[in-house]
Amino acid sequence: MAIDLAAHQTRLIQLFEPAPIRSTYGMVLSYEGERAVFDLPYNPGFDHAAGAIHGGVFATLLDNAGWFAAAQRYEEWIVTVEFTTRLLEAAVEEDLRAEGWIVRAGRRVAVAGMEVRAAGGRLVATGSGTFVTTGKPLAAKG
Repeated sequence: MAIDLAAHQTRLIQLFEPAPIRSTYGMVLSYEGERAVFDLPYNPGFDHAAGAIHGGVFATLLDNAGWFAAAQRYEEWIVTVEFTTRLLEAAVEEDLRAEGWIVRAGRRVAVAGMEVRAAGGRLVATGSGTFVTTGKPLAAKG
């Protein structure tokens, strides 16, 4: 059965809205075509001791962007089985935007590419990830 992409993307956004990580980080999820997009306003609470945004924030954005890109192909839960993070440059007091896209999706496994850019469009991190289906229905916790 083919997935209604726009309806499924809306469902995924609704699934993300009550997630504690969304409110903790202040991330906003949207889709641009088949790309999952996360916008993260600058928060000084994410800075490390040298004053730049901590690399773990980049990793979180990359994982989320990859997961939500891959999730649009499946009607069941998927899990991250591995992902890489390449930190290219520091971001200091800047909003961030992460995008994820599908490189390849099979019946059970998807591979995604991801990137993070600073507000001015400068590429600050890249990544890739592998995601696998679980067989469990995609439903909100509750």
